[in-house]
Amino acid sequence: MVKINAISQKSSSSYVYDVFISFRGADTRYSFTDHLHNALVDASIDTFLDDAEIQSGEELKPELESAIKASRASVIVLSKDYASSTWCLDELVLILEQHRNYNHIVIPIFYHVEPTDVRKQQNRFGNSMAKHKQRMETESNAEKKSQWAQKIGQWEKALTEVADLKGKDAQGRWRISSLVLSKIEDGMIKVAA
Repeated sequence: MVKINAISQKSSSSYVYDVFISFRGADTRYSFTDHLHNALVDASIDTFLDDAEIQSGEELKPELESAIKASRASVIVLSKDYASSTWCLDELVLILEQHRNYNHIVIPIFYHVEPTDVRKQQNRFGNSMAKHKQRMETESNAEKKSQWAQKIGQWEKALTEVADLKGKDAQGRWRISSLVLSKIEDGMIKVAA
């Protein structure tokens, strides 16, 4: 059971949302993430879910950055192609900065991926990071190449950090492939494998 009871009890602080959901749209938008979002909303938990597809290579939209900063918690749905999106990786870096600096609650969900693959950036996560590095290597502008190198370092660190947080995975060990969101009660997400 993942407890989020502190999330729905807003203080007089500046939180606009209880939960920000970070996810790769192509992987989970019309499946797990959609069901999770609906369940949170049904439980009167104010939830931010970006409804626009993000174009690869663009900067993080200001409204996404603002929504993360205005949220008490983030649920990160780490799916097979999460790391292929520079936007998802930028969101992850910002979410973890909020976690370290402002006690932002972070709940990682490992959707059809092993936490070890995220931590060590291997398999699909390794392939995605290798593509980002190839893109950096082909950059001819020295300043942009340096920016790419800095971002890749931040992304690698963030993937390692999020994989080390306590989260749910999907099989008997909370692997999402067979996870069924049963209900949300009293500020808690109850999941059953």
